[in-house]
Amino acid sequence: MTNFFKAAAASTLVATLCASTAMADTVAFLMPDQASTRYEEADWPGFQDAMAGLCSDCELIYQNGNADVALQQQQFNSVIAQGASVIVLDPVDSAAAAGLVEIAHSQGVKVIAYDRPIPDKVADFYVSFDNEGIGYAIAQSLVDHLQATGVPDGAGVLQINGSPTDAAAGLIRDGIDRALDASPYVTLSEFDTPDWAPPKAQEWAAGQITRFGGDIMGIVAANDGTGGGAIAALKASGADPLPPVTGNDATIAALQLIIAGDQYNTISKPSQIVAAAAAEVAVQLLKGETPNATTELYNTPSQLFVPAVVTQENIKELIFDAGIQTAEKVCTAEYADACAALGIK
Repeated sequence: MTNFFKAAAASTLVATLCASTAMADTVAFLMPDQASTRYEEADWPGFQDAMAGLCSDCELIYQNGNADVALQQQQFNSVIAQGASVIVLDPVDSAAAAGLVEIAHSQGVKVIAYDRPIPDKVADFYVSFDNEGIGYAIAQSLVDHLQATGVPDGAGVLQINGSPTDAAAGLIRDGIDRALDASPYVTLSEFDTPDWAPPKAQEWAAGQITRFGGDIMGIVAANDGTGGGAIAALKASGADPLPPVTGNDATIAALQLIIAGDQYNTISKPSQIVAAAAAEVAVQLLKGETPNATTELYNTPSQLFVPAVVTQENIKELIFDAGIQTAEKVCTAEYADACAALGIK
């Protein structure tokens, strides 16, 4: 072999080794949209913090698909090209994500489904809160409240679900259905919110308020964004008092609405919990280890966390005493008096 070919072979070997090293140490974190503030405020920072403690030498890549399936696919292909060997994926479209998993596996890349499951293709692992349990919990909490406050059997409620392309939204809907179907109340109308967009939920809710008026005794909304949209529609209509509205995610805006008495409940599911779990699984996969699953969903080994329902009655204990949020962030001037009345300071 000539010196030229020896040098070329050596160069190729070094490049291959470097690429292999980069691939082994690179983890991508791909989130689905910006309508939910949690991804930038909690999930990504939580994942970064956990990875810093588990694999300080790992290179991390963050991308947000902004509710665009094609954009997320481009991002997915891009991070593989950049050497990611593990991708934590919260899909824009759960069905379309099956193709992404297939692409990744064909190139030896591991995929952790995050928050939203991928029913049509088995990922390497799934980390989330129990989404069906969330739907059941918020709806049952509302049913219990309606019964406790004397709302008669046969009264009507609205149901605002999440995105029809999100399998997690489907699980939340199933849980809501389970609670409402067993309740003495009637679902007046139901809506699947495209892209979880609060303005779309608000627009739909405004139409239902015009249609049903005072017959709406409660609204089961699948997350805080859609719940906030419903509350905005109720306020715009002049409803007083507001019927109880549910939520999910414990966003700052929702916590403020609960403190003010405008939203009935939300779900405390600190994103840092699932982000840290995803980081642990990612590092185990990097090391060639088999992560420990506590259950299985859609044939995928999974770890599902159990969330807690938050209302005015327990918000101080579950959110502020637990250190999930601070009064400094939540109790702004507009909410200071309401916070004080609940002992939040």
